[in-house]
Amino acid sequence: MNFIGIDLGATKIKAGIISENGEIINKITTDTPVGGEVDVVVNSIGMLVNRLLKTGGITARHIKDIDVGTPDMKAADARVPGIEAADKKVPDIKAADVEKQNTEVAGVRRSDTRNTGKSSDIENINVEIPDIKGIGIGIPGACNDEGLVYYAPNLFWNNVPLGELLKEKIDIPVFIENDATMATVGEVACGVARGVSNCVLITLGTGIGSGIIINNDVYSGSHGIGSEIGHMIVGENFYNCNCGNNGCLETFSSATALIKYTKKLLKDTDNNSVYDSLIFKKINGGTGLLDGKLIFDCAKKGDPIATKAVDRLVKYLAIGIGNIINILDPEMIIIGGGISKAGDYLIDKLNKEIPRNIWLKSMNLTKIVRASLGNNAGIIGSAVYAGSRLDL
Repeated sequence: MNFIGIDLGATKIKAGIISENGEIINKITTDTPVGGEVDVVVNSIGMLVNRLLKTGGITARHIKDIDVGTPDMKAADARVPGIEAADKKVPDIKAADVEKQNTEVAGVRRSDTRNTGKSSDIENINVEIPDIKGIGIGIPGACNDEGLVYYAPNLFWNNVPLGELLKEKIDIPVFIENDATMATVGEVACGVARGVSNCVLITLGTGIGSGIIINNDVYSGSHGIGSEIGHMIVGENFYNCNCGNNGCLETFSSATALIKYTKKLLKDTDNNSVYDSLIFKKINGGTGLLDGKLIFDCAKKGDPIATKAVDRLVKYLAIGIGNIINILDPEMIIIGGGISKAGDYLIDKLNKEIPRNIWLKSMNLTKIVRASLGNNAGIIGSAVYAGSRLDL
């Protein structure tokens, strides 16, 4: 049996057909409609499901009355080579009518059987794709089990009944969860945390996302608003978080926070020291070229300003991780997102700093590791999550 995993982001929507073993059979990506209008996003998701079924050789009878032809989606069609645009209207036929078909799938990307997160281009593969049993969708916000999205700031959504709206369009069971939680499920099912019963994923990007697995189950709290580690208060900061609070972890340890603090250092440091710094020379005296990778690269080469900025990020991230260990005692904490590409340099710094923040120093047993599935974690985890919610 197979499932569809969808990763709904603020700028891209990624979707894939995933086997019950977590193997990517086919995947496609399109732009998230500008402005995040709910009806257009729902239509886009329906179209992606339609395209996936068509490229898998399955008649796309799961999709009900999906309109195509908006300017955004026409442009998206042009960006997905080898994938035919959906018909103007697709008849409402039950999912049970979709039969198995053994077909060639052209121009897809497929992960290897060990699900390392790496994928290779395959021009033609013979794949038997049975009926799709369920769809999982990771959303950049908080929601309940029924798919009511309480809040998704990057999409400008408040109290959007996404699950209900999708049920009107797609005749396949749909399950919705936070995107970082879905990525955590992916890492547990097929990635670096395979076989781990208790773990936490922290993604360090524009903000900080997180997911928690306790005793092999997703934990999002009693109301679906838990596991927001990025909003753990860890100190007093020079600016407030977008949530309105001061001192949230993501204002210290996200890529955005790292760049803001580096800019502050460049402004506040005396001119002679700034002019001599490697990072100042790399950005030619401006700050528009600053990004997390450049700051870490300069820190690795000993630049004092970049090192100070990185050490601050690590200090507060270690406080947050120490709090997690003291409360949950997980077997593993997984670091993902763009900042994690700093690799062992970041992990080694964390391993030196974290013990200062755990209460029982002799029990520093939690493993700190990098995520392994990369951009595939969301679609794999969403599909696996859908399978876990179905009584199959």
